[in-house]
Amino acid sequence: MSLIAQVIAQSDAAERFLSSAEIAKLEDFFSKGQIRIRTAQKLADNEQKMVQEGSKRFWAKCPNTPSNKGNPQKTALCQRDQGWYIRLVSYCVLAGNEKPLDDIGLNGMREMYLSLGVPLPNLRVAMSCLKDVAADVLSSEEMAVAAPYFDRLIRAF
Repeated sequence: MSLIAQVIAQSDAAERFLSSAEIAKLEDFFSKGQIRIRTAQKLADNEQKMVQEGSKRFWAKCPNTPSNKGNPQKTALCQRDQGWYIRLVSYCVLAGNEKPLDDIGLNGMREMYLSLGVPLPNLRVAMSCLKDVAADVLSSEEMAVAAPYFDRLIRAF
């Protein structure tokens, strides 16, 4: 749910007009619309590059990991997931909140990785590497918009 839908739903649930603070939130959201769109577009345009470079950085830090043991299927699955997380970050950027991450159930994803024997500390490192690569691709203003969502991923694992 976007920030707009959240603010309206809260106001409607309370059966009242939007407060001045809520209107200010919306004004801020709309004023930053172009930067959010530009950030999401850059993430989409650079997803493959970010996954490739993020993987290289991850393997340099964690060389003994299943995704780097010569099994092309495991490597492809890990890189597919990394691209998926970049896409989720772009959804959050556009929505202006973490709801897309919450909706897919990061807790469930964490449990799935644990059941597959994927070390969670490795996932934290992988997400940190993606964030670092994003910082190379995005301007500082764009990175300020995306960073909180990368940070949420890192904390989740």
